[in-house]
Amino acid sequence: MTDLRCRLCGSRNLRSFLDLGATPPCELFLTADALERPEPTYPLHVRVCEECLLAQLPPLITPEETFTEYAYFSSYSTSWVEHAKRFVDASSERLGLGPDSFVVEVASNDGYLLQHVVERGVRCLGIEPSRNVGEAARERGVPTLTAFLTPETGVQVRAEHGPADLVALNNVYAHIPDVVGFTEGLRALVADDGWVSIEVQHLLTLVERTQFDTVYHEHFQYYTLLTAQRALASGGLTVVDVELLDTHGGSIRVWARPAAVAGEPSERVREVLAAEEKAGLHTVDGHDGFAEAVSRVRDDLVAFLIEARRAGRSVVGYGAPGKGNTLLNYCGIRPDLLPYTVDRNPYKHGRFTPGTRIPVLPPERIEADRPDYVLVLPWNLRDELVEQLAPVREWGGRLVFPIPSLEVV
Repeated sequence: MTDLRCRLCGSRNLRSFLDLGATPPCELFLTADALERPEPTYPLHVRVCEECLLAQLPPLITPEETFTEYAYFSSYSTSWVEHAKRFVDASSERLGLGPDSFVVEVASNDGYLLQHVVERGVRCLGIEPSRNVGEAARERGVPTLTAFLTPETGVQVRAEHGPADLVALNNVYAHIPDVVGFTEGLRALVADDGWVSIEVQHLLTLVERTQFDTVYHEHFQYYTLLTAQRALASGGLTVVDVELLDTHGGSIRVWARPAAVAGEPSERVREVLAAEEKAGLHTVDGHDGFAEAVSRVRDDLVAFLIEARRAGRSVVGYGAPGKGNTLLNYCGIRPDLLPYTVDRNPYKHGRFTPGTRIPVLPPERIEADRPDYVLVLPWNLRDELVEQLAPVREWGGRLVFPIPSLEVV
C-alpha cells in the first residue's frame, strides 16, 4: 500500500480533491503491435494536504518512466514558440542579459526557447532528461545536457559553467515528485544575485474553468501562488513577483530570487494571493466541490457524442495532447464515438491513444474526410487552432470545445 504523505511538508493528512479513476500514463501512445497486450493503469486521484495545502498526486510512476523517451515536442506549437520568444525578449530587457550572461533552462525540450537565447548571442545551456527531444535541441544548435535536475546536477553545472543569471523553467515544476530536491537544484544553479522564472498552471484557473484534463500522472502537483511560495522556500528561494498568463488555460509566471537578496514582494504578488484567498483556495475546505463540476463536463460531452452518432453525424478529433488522453479516458470515449484524431507531430502518427486506443493520423485526413464536427482536444491553443482549422467551415463543419463547458462553434 502506498504511504500517502505530503511531498512538501510530510503530513499524512491528505483530503480527496479529484478522483478520475485509473488511466494509463498520458504520453505512452501505443504502437499497433501493442494493442493486443495488457496496458498498465494507475490511479489518478488528486489530494490536498490539510497542512500546507499542496494539491498532489502520489508518485505512482517515476519521471524516468515518462521522460526518458518523450512524445511531446514543444516546437510543433507555433504559438508556444512565439510565447517563448516574447519571454526571452522581455527577460533580456528586464535583467539586462548580454554576451557575459549565462541562462539555463530546465526541461528545455527541443530547444524551442533557448534557440532565441542563442540568436541573441547569450551563453546558455538546456537541461533535458528526454534523449530524443534533447537531440532535436542539439541539432538546432542549443547546448543541451541530458539529465534530470537534482541538487547534485545543479552543483555540477555551476562548477562547469558558472552560476546562472537566469534559470527558466516552463511547465516542469509540476512534473517532479521530489519537489524539495528539485528546488535545491534550482538554488544550486542560480547566482547569488540571480533570478528564477517558473511558468506553471495556476490551480485557481484550473478550478474556475474546470480544466480537469490537465490532471495526469506526470503532473505530480498543482500550484496556487501560496503553495508555490512554500515549495520554493524549501530550497532557499523567495517569490518576488508574479505574472498572470493565458497559456495552458491560465498560468502564473513566478519570479523568485535567493532569499538573501529577494526583498519585499511586488504588489502583483499580494493581488494574486488575495484572489486565491477569495476563491477559498487558502483553506482546505475551499477545495471541495470541484469533482461535481468535472462530472458535469463529462456528461455533456458524452451526451453530445452519442446524439451525433444517433443522428448520423461524423465527429473526429484534432490533436493528441496528454490532456486529451485524460479527457478521453475519464469520459470513456473510444473509437465508436471518436474514430480517430489527428496531430501535427509525426512521432504519434500510426500510434493509438493510451487507454482509449483511438488512432492518431496526420492532419490531412480531416480535409479528406470532411467530418461534421471536429473535437478540439488541445483547447488551450484555441486561437491558433481556430485559424489552422478554418477550412472546416468550407464544408459546413463545426468545431467542438469540451472545456470549460461544451461549446460548438
